[in-house]
Amino acid sequence: MTDRALRLVTRREMLMTGAAAMGGLVWTRLSPRGLVQQPAAQADRLATFRAQIGAAPMQSQTLAENLTLLSGPGGNVVVLHGPDGLLVVDTFVQPAWPKLKEALAHLGKGPSHLVVNTHWHLDHVDNNAPLHAAGATVVAHENTKKRMAEAHHLAFLELDVPASPPAALPQQTFADSHSLSLNGVSVALSRFAPAHTDTDISVHFEKANVLHCGDIFFNGRYPFIDGSTGGRINGMVAAADKALSLADKDTKIVPGHGALATKADLATYRDMLASARDRVQTLKSAGKSMAEAVAAKPLTDLEATWGKGKFNGDTFVQIVYTTL
Repeated sequence: MTDRALRLVTRREMLMTGAAAMGGLVWTRLSPRGLVQQPAAQADRLATFRAQIGAAPMQSQTLAENLTLLSGPGGNVVVLHGPDGLLVVDTFVQPAWPKLKEALAHLGKGPSHLVVNTHWHLDHVDNNAPLHAAGATVVAHENTKKRMAEAHHLAFLELDVPASPPAALPQQTFADSHSLSLNGVSVALSRFAPAHTDTDISVHFEKANVLHCGDIFFNGRYPFIDGSTGGRINGMVAAADKALSLADKDTKIVPGHGALATKADLATYRDMLASARDRVQTLKSAGKSMAEAVAAKPLTDLEATWGKGKFNGDTFVQIVYTTL
């Protein structure tokens, strides 16, 4: 398989795929309570969510001589490959396993020795189990293992996520920072204070000057912030600041979702987050309800740049309001 065998998609297609999938879930949150789906339908909707994301075509992009970015069916995946085997950062959703398995086989003949999860969400950890079964050790922040071992109701999305099976849970965890080495390459893992969730980490390939930020960074669109597992808008701004401190003008920054970015792209995103936070905070501090804050349209001037698909400014006002 060559890179051409992985159908290349445009940045716009990828953003719209993710926005459409997430937007469908957000619509349920905004629907009248009488239309909220019952438990049997919840499982169907979770399966649909996985299927929608998993159906996205996969894109392959070379980051360095031994580093490859795989994008499309879930959060962005970075693969370090070489004679000692593979290190895989994030693992897409379950339906994407055949595509991921084929891509990894193309990148290296050795096994996947190490898997790193940037946080607990299913579109980043769903294929931990088959990689572990093939011999990989899964490494993550200690809260990722905790969150994965629990069932969750993501209230804002009205989505029920069951506990992950034991085989999918990280085998090795850390609290603040951790270092890995494979193929002669050192990789620095560092915890973000609660931001997108309370499980977020960065993955820094220092020699190659590549930084994977996970879902503290959605390049080119409003992010989801999971307040039900510790996510906070102030933490998102702080996490962006921390990531910026690790980068220089030549750093290749891998967002959790969206196209490969530069430090300037991350700085622009950080400023959007801070502006949205400040505007919504002003409304909330003035006693405005969430509905009144949405009606005030505080993000109108940001919409053309950040309001992709159904995940628009009105929805992001609600996300920010509930995570202040």
